[in-house]
Amino acid sequence: MRRASIRRRVLTAAVAASSFVVGVVAAQTIGSTAAEEPRSKVPLPPFRKVVFLSHVNDPARTPIFPGDPPFTIETVFTVPKDGFYLELVSEGAHTGTHYSAPCHFHVRARCMDELRPADLILPAVVIDVREQVARDPDHIVRVADLKAWEAEHGQMPENAAVLLLTGCDAWWSAGDEPGEPNYYNCGSGLRGDHQPGFSRNAVRWLIETGVLGRRGALGTDTFGPDPSSDRAYMPTWLTLRRHRVTIENLTNLDELPPTGAWIVLGSPRNVHGSGAPGTVFGLIP
Repeated sequence: MRRASIRRRVLTAAVAASSFVVGVVAAQTIGSTAAEEPRSKVPLPPFRKVVFLSHVNDPARTPIFPGDPPFTIETVFTVPKDGFYLELVSEGAHTGTHYSAPCHFHVRARCMDELRPADLILPAVVIDVREQVARDPDHIVRVADLKAWEAEHGQMPENAAVLLLTGCDAWWSAGDEPGEPNYYNCGSGLRGDHQPGFSRNAVRWLIETGVLGRRGALGTDTFGPDPSSDRAYMPTWLTLRRHRVTIENLTNLDELPPTGAWIVLGSPRNVHGSGAPGTVFGLIP
C-alpha cells in the first residue's frame, strides 16, 4: 500500500491522541486534591487547541431528517422538587451530529458496540469546497479534486477521516419551509434537498488508495456525504464496510487545518446500535 511509509507517524499520533484523553482525566483528578497539598501540573500532549465539531443537541434548533422520529427533551426531576435534575431524551439514533456504524447500511456488519477504540480516533483530512458550494449547492467532489488536494497539501494518511467543509452548517437552525433558505438546501432557497457530496468514484479512490482503509471515516458538515443527486446514497454504502464509519452534521470544520489534526468520536455505545448522536472533538497540533 502506498501509504505504508507514513504508518508509523500515524500510529504515533494515535497514541498521542489517546494520551490526550487520559491526560485530561488525570489533570482533573489532580486538580481536585486538597488546596493545602498542591500537586504538579500534568503536561498535555502536543495539541495546542481542542474544538467541538458537533452541534449542541437542542430540539428547538436541530433539523430532523424527513421521516425520522421527533426529538424531545422532557424535564422529569428538578432540584427544587426532587433534589436533583434529570431529563428524558427521546430521539432517533441519527439525530443531530452523529456517526453511523457499518450495520446502518449492511446486514451482519459491525454495529456501535462492535467498533474498537482505534476506529474512533482518526487523523483528519479537511477538503474545503465552500467557494464551489456557494456557486452550486449540488457540487460533487471527484477524483480529480482529491488528487489536486494531495498536490497542494501532500499525501493523505491512511485510515483517515476525510471531512468535507461545505459551509452548509451556517444554516443549521434555519426553517425547513419549501423554497426558503434552510439546512437541507444549503441556504440556496431551491426546492427539495440540495447538498454537496463525494462522487462514487471519489469514494472508491479513497478506499483503493488506503485513505479509507480497513478503518476510517467519511464526514461532512451537511446531513450526509452523499450529493443530493445520488438518491441511492452510494458514497455512504461504500464507506460503511469493515471498521469504517460516516460522520454527519459536523460544524466548525473551518477551525481545522487541511491536514495534521485528529478527531475523536464520542457517543453512547448502544447494543446493536446503527449509530448515535455524540460529541466530536477536533485536536489541533
